[in-house]
Amino acid sequence: MSESFKILPDNNASRKPSGLIPKACFTTDDKSEFTTSFFAAPDGSVAAGLWEGAPCKMEIESYPANEKMTIISGELVLTHSNGTEEVFGPGEVVFVTKGAAFTWHITKYMRKYFMTAI
Repeated sequence: MSESFKILPDNNASRKPSGLIPKACFTTDDKSEFTTSFFAAPDGSVAAGLWEGAPCKMEIESYPANEKMTIISGELVLTHSNGTEEVFGPGEVVFVTKGAAFTWHITKYMRKYFMTAI
């Protein structure tokens, strides 16, 4: 892999079913989710790519990584343990810290660029 590259939303060359969201958490008949990987460090410490998935809602007790994401399409609602709700849509950037607890609710089929660091 090269040292720099463009992350393009329509590059489906390595698009694969993802399986990050438990099937019971999807809120519509559509239970699809996909990941297109653009970079993965050999030791698993950093990853970057494109993720997309159908509407879902789940409680996250401890987010597994630090993640910066840019919403391409759809909508994400994060509800924190104190009741504060944040809504993110296309063009907005979200940063979630490893260990964060919240309700993750995708209300419209969402596509996002992501970069995770463990």
